[in-house]
Amino acid sequence: MKGLIFTWLLTLLGVSSSIISPYYGFLVYVALAVLRPDSLWSSHIQGGRFSMIVAAAMLVSWCVRGFGNWKLGDNRRVVFLFIGFWVWSFFLALQAESQPHAWYFVEQMAKILLPYLVGATTVRSISDLKLLAWVIVVCEGYVAFELNMWYFSGYNYLWHIGFGGVDNNSAAIGLVTSLGVAFFLFLNETVRWKQIVIALCAAFIGHAILFSFSRGAMLATVIFAVISFFIIKKTTVHYTIFGVGLVMALILAGPEVRDRFFETFEKKDGVREASAQSRLDLWKNCYTLLMRDPILGCGPDHWPLHAHEFGWPKGKEAHSLWVQTATETGIPGIMMFMGFYVTCIWRCWRMLFRLRDDAPSWFGDSCRMTVAALVGFMVSAMFVSLEALEIPYYVALLGGAGLTIYSREYQNLPLAEETVASADWRDQIGTETVGEFQDCPVAIMN
Repeated sequence: MKGLIFTWLLTLLGVSSSIISPYYGFLVYVALAVLRPDSLWSSHIQGGRFSMIVAAAMLVSWCVRGFGNWKLGDNRRVVFLFIGFWVWSFFLALQAESQPHAWYFVEQMAKILLPYLVGATTVRSISDLKLLAWVIVVCEGYVAFELNMWYFSGYNYLWHIGFGGVDNNSAAIGLVTSLGVAFFLFLNETVRWKQIVIALCAAFIGHAILFSFSRGAMLATVIFAVISFFIIKKTTVHYTIFGVGLVMALILAGPEVRDRFFETFEKKDGVREASAQSRLDLWKNCYTLLMRDPILGCGPDHWPLHAHEFGWPKGKEAHSLWVQTATETGIPGIMMFMGFYVTCIWRCWRMLFRLRDDAPSWFGDSCRMTVAALVGFMVSAMFVSLEALEIPYYVALLGGAGLTIYSREYQNLPLAEETVASADWRDQIGTETVGEFQDCPVAIMN
């Protein structure tokens, strides 16, 4: 019952806060997307449309305010690659063999694209970005806490059932991506109690990744750790924190976890482990299908309809987000879809070397968390087909919106006149208020 009450309160908060600013409605929408109340509290919540209610309020508020500020700076190309991929999918759906499958794909992507655009065009300050990072970490941390409770009670719910309607491998992708945000958010925070909360969330998330027994997620975590080591600030404190986290991970990873991970690289009599070999065979078949029409592909969400042609059960997924997306949307589709993430990573990486000395530390840390988290996601997504997982898109928004705010504040990008007319109440805050947020540079319109 407490889950139902909390979900309704969260929904009411999302609707009411959207009146103040669509960005606050967006934050609640992200919270609901991560928590998945119908899975988290399934005994009391079934078929609730809480996200739809919040989304409607958020979008109405966004429209009334003139669709936000589209002066996106260095994030412009990232945003338009995402829009381009959706438009391309819409075009492919018009001529798809199975209309229900194609339009379902388009609908699912629209449910991610629209909130993403709301967030990208209404974010206004570092404080807004920190709120988004906190929402991702705390919500995913709570989900991981519940999964840990199941695990220590003697039943590995994540391994046997998964979470949110997806299996253990897919759920682990969200955990890996969130871990990157938690790590760098911890390094950025200076308040002790906040650091403790983030550390607990990171511990629950990290342990859940281990007992998910997802080898792709474990490999992605290793790669995330390596990248993080090279891009964290070169201070004794940061290296110490990194070392403590690494030691804890090694301690928590028991023999069963280590054996499961190393099975990925094992060969017996020159043959790979069955699961790994089946993925390679799937990808070869996907390539064969793609070559039939490398431009248009086989259609959105259509590979499962062709799997039986290659001897697989009908409905079989390709077990690779990138391979399946290329097969279904063709070369133009995969270039825009993968380009969305790669461009975001590249822009954030480049900004690390171009930050002004007087820029707040958040800009550097947000770039680091985006690079590390998205690289971890891209590696783990190589082994799972799940284009509708929402967390990676919002992590990309963390880095991309940071580029936008930095461009406006330090590259003197003017606000458009139409944005002034549609500005929300925060534009009226006087300059005396800015002093209260010393690390939150934001353009104040008088």
